[in-house]
Amino acid sequence: MIYLVDMSALPKPTSMARAMLDRDATYDGVFFVAVRTTSIFCRPSCPGRKPRPRNVEYFPSAREALLAGYRPCKRCRPMDTDGRPPAWVERLFARVEADPTSRLHDQDLRSMSIDPSRARRFFNKQYGMTFQAYHRSRRMGLALAQIRRGADLTDVGLRHGYDSASGFREAFEKTFGKPPGRARTADCIVTAWLTSPIGPLLVAATNEGLCLLEFTDRRAIETQIRTLRRRIERPVVPGKNRHIDGITAELDRYFSGKLERFKTPLVIAGTPFQEAVWRRLLEIPYGKTLSYDRLARDIGHAGAQRAVGRANGDNRIAIVIPCHRVIRADGSLSGYGGGVWRKQFLLDLERGESEPQMALAFEGRRARR
Repeated sequence: MIYLVDMSALPKPTSMARAMLDRDATYDGVFFVAVRTTSIFCRPSCPGRKPRPRNVEYFPSAREALLAGYRPCKRCRPMDTDGRPPAWVERLFARVEADPTSRLHDQDLRSMSIDPSRARRFFNKQYGMTFQAYHRSRRMGLALAQIRRGADLTDVGLRHGYDSASGFREAFEKTFGKPPGRARTADCIVTAWLTSPIGPLLVAATNEGLCLLEFTDRRAIETQIRTLRRRIERPVVPGKNRHIDGITAELDRYFSGKLERFKTPLVIAGTPFQEAVWRRLLEIPYGKTLSYDRLARDIGHAGAQRAVGRANGDNRIAIVIPCHRVIRADGSLSGYGGGVWRKQFLLDLERGESEPQMALAFEGRRARR
């Protein structure tokens, strides 16, 4: 089996080799190191014995390494991210939040011992935008909140680092598609990065409710975001709102085995067929499963198992709209956008297993290749 890896997402091979040999933790999350002789993949900072360069290959994500047949290292635990970005990215987030209205240039990043090109790659990979675009969107999101509260437009522009009203207006309109004066009732898609026992999650919500919950290493996530932006017709900015706070609390309880039904409002935007599938998914009880065939018949499209499978794959609100509860008629798990091992984990969790069999799911995936 051949796997296509986007090598443009990776630093230069010499930089990756040096980072691996130096156990440079600032590259954690930027790429992963896989060792052919052991079939194991690691973080660049793994404390284990370093392999010979000829036995190493590099991957831009843990997903790519898994798809190539490697299993995660038990020492550095590359899958055990718990949703936290690398330490250097946390420092960058802290700097932004300490003064969100300021502007950080490349020289500011270098003064923090952060390579601007590394920051650009990381933010493009995780958020679909450069760090500078992320920071600008953060400023614009805060500016919109102040405008909604009735703040003077000129004062808002000055407080957010713009020397002129025209400069602020231009930047604001580029982000939101309308000038500040027409945005007092505007809404946007607010995004954040959440923790999870099975990897980081990108969450997005409007004022109406949750519209995206997806694993950040999923290959289709950029397509999902573009589709979401097109269907809802609102700009995307980083930040938080009450629905993101609500789903964060609910997910904590869900992964602790203390919540069986989510109550956060949902914004479901798809084709009529997709929406019919997704709404039927919401009716599958916690801890139960349904076959693709039965799901197709339930929505009045008997024989449309393949179309149902595609609609499952297009589901943008993982876990909450439980497409992981759909299996083959023979009881096998079939595919899952976040990886079959995650599907197994979620089903084990809902069945009350004392410890979801994530490791066994990895081994089973390798054995089937």
